Amino acid sequence: MQEMKLKAEKRNVFGKKNRFLRRKGIIPAHLFGHSLESLALQCDTNELKKIVASAGTTRLISLTVEGEKDSKNVFLREIQRDTLSRELLHVDFYQIRKGEKMTMEVPIVLVGEAPAMKVKGRILSHGLDVLSIECLPDKVPPQIEVDISVLAELDQSLYVKDIVLDPEIDVEDDPEQLVVKVSEIIVKIEEEKPAVEEEEEEGAEGEEGAEGEAKAEGAEEKPEAEAGAEKKAPEGQAPDRKE
Repeated sequence: MQEMKLKAEKRNVFGKKNRFLRRKGIIPAHLFGHSLESLALQCDTNELKKIVASAGTTRLISLTVEGEKDSKNVFLREIQRDTLSRELLHVDFYQIRKGEKMTMEVPIVLVGEAPAMKVKGRILSHGLDVLSIECLPDKVPPQIEVDISVLAELDQSLYVKDIVLDPEIDVEDDPEQLVVKVSEIIVKIEEEKPAVEEEEEEGAEGEEGAEGEAKAEGAEEKPEAEAGAEKKAPEGQAPDRKE
């Protein structure tokens, strides 16, 4: 694999003034690492964009700082971008020692075609997108490829233990952790009531409503009839006459 190289200069512009550097085609950066004080740097925007696109956060970079004789072995630790334009704003480099193992997360990339996916209504369910590994800096792969051409049946799966890596790379994740599985799309269909049943229910509700109204009207008329009965004189008694 070709070694990636980048040049940087020491930076004496900080804070809000960094926007003037960006206008000149320069990206502010920081370098930190083992027993190393944070060092303010700046890089050419175009050169840094190429490195970011090719290296990501998993490729070892040989960084040469102006005024220093020896280059430094670094990884891109953090990449800051503008929320809207996605333009580079700032990067952090992490210096490592070649003989010391390091732990980092490497993206998992699925390659090949799964025969099981030729049937309609199936999807690939992802369990992991990155794999946590420990190894020497120069052994860190840019990505971990998982061949899915062995997935021939529904519900067939691949686990962390199925990933083949360099013997010098130790995997930190649980061997039984799912990486990818062939699943079936489940569509939930709600049963619709037949139109006849709905009409019957509406008719029953209408009849109950009519009966309720009739009872209510009868209840209203009853007091008036009772009132009339109270005004009628009892049998055998003449009605009162005015003198």
